[in-house]
Amino acid sequence: MQIDFLFNDGKRKALTFSYDDGVVEDRQLIDVFNRYSMKCTFHLNSGLCERERRIDQCDIADLYTGHEVACHSKTHPHLKNMSDIEVVQQILDNRRDLEKIVGYPVTGMSYPYGTYNSAVIDVLKKLGIAYSRTAMSTNKFITPNDFYQWHPTCHHNNAMDLTDNFLESSKNFELFYIWGHSYEFDRKDNWEDLEELCAKLSSKEDIWYATNIEIYEYLQAVKNLRFSVDRKIINNPSACSVWMLIDGEVVELMAGQTMNF
Repeated sequence: MQIDFLFNDGKRKALTFSYDDGVVEDRQLIDVFNRYSMKCTFHLNSGLCERERRIDQCDIADLYTGHEVACHSKTHPHLKNMSDIEVVQQILDNRRDLEKIVGYPVTGMSYPYGTYNSAVIDVLKKLGIAYSRTAMSTNKFITPNDFYQWHPTCHHNNAMDLTDNFLESSKNFELFYIWGHSYEFDRKDNWEDLEELCAKLSSKEDIWYATNIEIYEYLQAVKNLRFSVDRKIINNPSACSVWMLIDGEVVELMAGQTMNF
């Protein structure tokens, strides 16, 4: 029996974005994303919201509706240079602040300046952080082996170079992860590049448009599937459906369901 995994709703591919720092240019970014039905994760520093050109705390809940709000530390330090207790304070304060604003558990993160080490990762695991994105591009459409070192496909400056390959690929279970900072579009005066990118990637029947946490939760559900020795009995203990291509047929294994093949 040939089994290939698919993304939510039987989609062969997935696309996700993430943007850091919570700057005022996010307003224009979100306008573009919403018009093209893209999904994005926004990593915010709750301790810097009062600074000039940052999104004010009172605007966060409404502005980022429909997307994911995630951690980026409270004040954007190099976490690898801090003691464990300082890292704890930076992350817990950031989580607590953001959760009060958005009204849901905030368990995603990206590393400030893209810097981290094993000690930082150990702390994150104990603080309820589910994943953290790095700034190291793979230039590949792969799912992460380690969610605490979730390397994106590329920065948005290089996304168009990879888009045709992603759209034309016939492989299943490919993930295109694009990241950046919205202020970079202002600095380069190239918002039209984002429009072009989103227009090219939008409205594709074989792509699942998802936030980082949605990708994480789905991949965890795939990982948690239980197989019999001969792989002909599959149980899904998770709270969401998992989609597979079994001998060429699209199959939905619903939450809590066991199927025999």
